[in-house]
Amino acid sequence: MMESGVPICNICGEQVGLANTNGEAFVACHECNYPVCKTCLDYEIREGRNACLRCATPYDENEQESTNHAIVVSHPDTAQDVGVHARTVSTVSTVDSEYYDDTGNPIWKNRVESWKEKKNKKKKNQSKAVVQEAAEVPPEQQMEEKPQLADAAEPLSRIIPVPKSQITPYRIVIIVRLIVLCLFFHYRVTHPVESAYPLWFISVFCEIWFAFSWVLDQFPKWSPINRETYLDRLSARYEREGEPCQLAPVDFFVSTVDPMKEPPLITANTVLSILAVDYPVEKVSCYVSDDGGSMLTFESLAETSEFARKWVPFCKKFSIEPRAPEFYFTQKFDYLKDKVQPSFVKERRVMKREYEEYKVRVNALVAKAQKTPEDGWTMADGTPWPGNNPRDHPGMIQVFLGHSGVHDIEGNELPRLVYVSREKRPGYQHHKKAGAENALIRVSAVLTNAPYILNLDCDHYVNNSKAIREAMCFLMDPQVGRDVCYVQFPQRFDGIDKSDRYANRNIVFFDVNMKGLDGIQGPVYVGTGTVFNRQALYGYSPSNLPTIHKSSSSFSCCCRRKKPAKEKDLTEVYREAKREDLNSAIFNLREIENYDDHERSLLISQMSFEKTFGMSSVFIESTLMENGGVPDSANPSTLIREAIHVIGCGYEEKTAWGKEIGWIYGSVTEDILTGFKMQCRGWRSIYCMPLRPAFKGSAPINLSDRLHQVLRWALGSVEIFLSRHCPLWYGFGGGRLKWLQRLAYTNTIVYPFTSLPLIAYCILPAVCLLTGKFIIPTLSNVASILFLGLFLSIIVTSVLELRWSGIGIEDWWRNEQFWVIGGVSAHLFAVFQGFLKMLAGIDTNFTVTAKAADDGEFADLYLFKWTTVLIPPTTILIVNLVGVVAGFSDALNKGYEAWGPLFGKVFFSFWVILHLYPFLKGLMGRQNRTPTIVVLWSVLLASVFSLVWVKINPFVSKDDPSAMVQNCIDMDC
Repeated sequence: MMESGVPICNICGEQVGLANTNGEAFVACHECNYPVCKTCLDYEIREGRNACLRCATPYDENEQESTNHAIVVSHPDTAQDVGVHARTVSTVSTVDSEYYDDTGNPIWKNRVESWKEKKNKKKKNQSKAVVQEAAEVPPEQQMEEKPQLADAAEPLSRIIPVPKSQITPYRIVIIVRLIVLCLFFHYRVTHPVESAYPLWFISVFCEIWFAFSWVLDQFPKWSPINRETYLDRLSARYEREGEPCQLAPVDFFVSTVDPMKEPPLITANTVLSILAVDYPVEKVSCYVSDDGGSMLTFESLAETSEFARKWVPFCKKFSIEPRAPEFYFTQKFDYLKDKVQPSFVKERRVMKREYEEYKVRVNALVAKAQKTPEDGWTMADGTPWPGNNPRDHPGMIQVFLGHSGVHDIEGNELPRLVYVSREKRPGYQHHKKAGAENALIRVSAVLTNAPYILNLDCDHYVNNSKAIREAMCFLMDPQVGRDVCYVQFPQRFDGIDKSDRYANRNIVFFDVNMKGLDGIQGPVYVGTGTVFNRQALYGYSPSNLPTIHKSSSSFSCCCRRKKPAKEKDLTEVYREAKREDLNSAIFNLREIENYDDHERSLLISQMSFEKTFGMSSVFIESTLMENGGVPDSANPSTLIREAIHVIGCGYEEKTAWGKEIGWIYGSVTEDILTGFKMQCRGWRSIYCMPLRPAFKGSAPINLSDRLHQVLRWALGSVEIFLSRHCPLWYGFGGGRLKWLQRLAYTNTIVYPFTSLPLIAYCILPAVCLLTGKFIIPTLSNVASILFLGLFLSIIVTSVLELRWSGIGIEDWWRNEQFWVIGGVSAHLFAVFQGFLKMLAGIDTNFTVTAKAADDGEFADLYLFKWTTVLIPPTTILIVNLVGVVAGFSDALNKGYEAWGPLFGKVFFSFWVILHLYPFLKGLMGRQNRTPTIVVLWSVLLASVFSLVWVKINPFVSKDDPSAMVQNCIDMDC
């Protein structure tokens, strides 16, 4: 048990311990009190790092002397010492017997020890030089630097919890609603409706499932939080005047497939917004993945790189927002606001004309690409385009811009822009977007190897030029970012109608659910607008996790050697113990640049990293560099050849790509699966919501396209549910996924199955109206109180949720409506297609949704595309409308006594129709385009049906005495 009040070391996760002198907690840095234990401080000083990790203040000399003395006396065991600080790797093979010498000691260990001795000598010489330089600095200048260090030592972000006046009533109502639900179900189960037993049974089953879904969705929102970042402190710490910029490099990933459905102009705007981002140019690299191998995408990027030479300096000179030209020039606002330079109007006019000419050139390329030549496309030099066959072509890489290459019109450097199209061959599984993203990981690792990666869809541009700095406030904070695998930004969209008819903005998910997850272990990964820690994508676990006991590791090794056939059946605990065998080797291999080529190749092959990362020594070496970067001696031509090698279609065979490292395969929603695997390893994520949205994209606002998009997401969830990665049973052994977080992930893969009870519940009101039966018996006083309490708890929960989240009632209502629309259509098809894929092997291919409207504002909103997904909700609408007409006709026929029972039936039927109202509008299109003849025919058919229904009365038995009496009364006999 840990003692209360003793801080935890931010390096190893153990207690810092007590000082020998006064019994107080050990303090390594007296400037900022950054918690570091004695063992870690010994190691830092031994490695030559004599300054605090947080504030960069040199450690006290007396403290160094005491720690050095402790090193001489204690001599801790190397393997044990390393095990505390080591990272773990997912699925790396064990050390074979060939790696041991005759005495049983590891061969690599002796080499590492000799390398460390040489490195220590080098560090000592460097530290002496630093001390001499510091002695030459005048004391006055040292005093001036102290306040700057103090400012830089402050945290880069802070958590703003929801006020107790808002969150406490919210939690109380949740508990009250749970209690009311239990009492409600007790009443429903113990009071069956004998006259309509099948209807009662179906309704109770549906209600129990809805309650289960509510628990999965509600309780992960128990502790929502907000966050605030301090960009000025980030600059004060890492961008000091007169010193080299210490901000971490970032590699941007942009993925596209078909330029005919994802217009090149939209992709180009995304690329331009990245190149103009407010971040040091030498720290930015943009990789565009063209998974279709299209020459149109290649040529449009060439035009984009030329236009970027003018656009980037214009953006940075006048600090414009957003930095995507299409969306900047179409904004309806006063563009002279906050602009003080007289030349701005003139230069803006010139730049707008340049952009219009650029658009003409890109549109000309699109028009040219409408008809493919018989012999295929030919490049400017006359050679055939390698990607003429999109399913069979070699890997292609082209560097358009670079830090030391083309400059802008003002002579400044530009960020790197790289075109990548991975190799495609028949007979290979390419894994769609996830495979393309993994290819970009390897290419970027070879060429630039930035420690952080930001992935964007081709239609999501950078709306806030300081978005990367926002993410760095978490990732580069030594205290916060140590175990952060990614920073997720909310998705915001352009081009959506004000009423947001089909809930395209997903406000409830991004502003309510994600805030709740941020208070647990972090938000789920949503596929775009995410800044990753590259080490987390490589399958490493966070460095501050406690290590597994050595005995369990040895037990795992024994079990593995005795029963190799059952290795895949071991629990997560034993898999983690198995990885622990290589901890010390991985730890010592983090800095292998001092080895010569022969020693490096031997060491890498000995550790069998090829079985995990593939057959590329250059890439494997890059994975061991926590801070990124490529060797200064690297030959660019050699790196390009190696980059072509790592995007080969057979590179991932017999490796851990897509299984344990990179984007995970096995589902069309690879984003959920990838984030889930990371958090099962012990990582946490962070949700960042700056005042100005970081990224914006376009959404398919047409009804059919929107439903197909939801169908794809739901199908991916069903695939995860039917896979080994299902949150219901995966990752329990490690104990690193919090139970509320597991509830949230369970909700993400279970929600499509709600479509089955939802459809049944939406048809029940119509059946009740047509048959004269009802699912609820005659209500007593107690039952009335239970029903009233249930409805009030639902309303109060929603009101309090709106209060602490800040979203509007309209957004909440649109979300409720589309939950029903998507549930009875796309989710239902996803469930059946998921089971067909598992049982019969029938895979469903999805076409990419068109992102642009043809003409006019919101023209695509009213475009009707018939698809089979529309059949179930259309049927439910018609059945309920017919039921309402039949119910009112029957009540008019029977008299005033029938109006009371009719009210309850019609209430539920109107609930269904009201939720499906946006769907009905989508079927009708524009209101002023609805033909009058359709309305007249609807009224006529409804009237005829009512009269026929009253005359036939099919659900009343002819032998029923009450019916005979009623007929006599009606006929006045």
